[in-house]
Amino acid sequence: MKHLIDINRLEKSEIEQIISLAGEFKAGERKSSVAGKTACLMFFENSTRTKISFDLAAQKLGMNVIHFDGATSSLSKGESRKDTFENLSAIGIDTVIVRTTEDKFIDNSLKELPLPLSFVNAGDGLTAHPTQALLDYFTMRQIFDSIAGKKVCIVGDIAHSRVAKSNFALLSKFGARLHAVAPSYFKPKETLHVIYHDNLAEGIKNADVVMMLRVQRERLEAEFNADGYIEKYQLNSEILNKYAPNAILMHPGPVNRGVEITSELLDSEKGKTILEQARNGVFVRMAVLEMLG
Repeated sequence: MKHLIDINRLEKSEIEQIISLAGEFKAGERKSSVAGKTACLMFFENSTRTKISFDLAAQKLGMNVIHFDGATSSLSKGESRKDTFENLSAIGIDTVIVRTTEDKFIDNSLKELPLPLSFVNAGDGLTAHPTQALLDYFTMRQIFDSIAGKKVCIVGDIAHSRVAKSNFALLSKFGARLHAVAPSYFKPKETLHVIYHDNLAEGIKNADVVMMLRVQRERLEAEFNADGYIEKYQLNSEILNKYAPNAILMHPGPVNRGVEITSELLDSEKGKTILEQARNGVFVRMAVLEMLG
């Protein structure tokens, strides 16, 4: 594996290898083979969990970590992307971890860059967020031996969610039954081969996994009616226990408390899986960086 750009480009065997490696790192059974190499965190978009998770993952592997500041970089002075990456490679960067609002940023860069750099997509535009899907799958696999035949329902802003797209792509490879709950204004134009529901209770009924998504206000063009959304699509303990009592509750974060999930549910025993997702993200990202070598 030279780069990690999109879940669709990974074979099932590669995904399983990442999950296996993550498990070994979590159990303390694996040592790093990339100590001394250098990772560059290139985040053009705000991030807390993903950025800190990659930073910590690289440090745990014994890698050097460089933080690229786009606002003060030569890119902001007019230097081409090609020249920027060529110089980073010449300086000694081995892996570039990119978070950006631009769709297909890495693909567009690789067209010009026959370099030894490895790239990791830490979230690009509305396209993909592969390590989030991998850590979500790893979290599910810590609970289920297999997700084949399991009902996974993702609720919320599907249209603007690279997390949903990457999760649907990954889970479909392993035979999950995919459902989504979203109002019409949050349904994507493209076909994602999932069963859609307008009604929250109907969508999550008998689900094994319920994953809530953040309402991405920063990506909405029209004014968002929070009260109307909360009335129909907010998840609380009563609804979850009535329609999907055995489901694990997930959320990629950050959570808008009191919007997609009530505070009482978030702070309950069910909500602890969301914190476990964040914890697992470090080990999954360690596995990715290890595999890139």
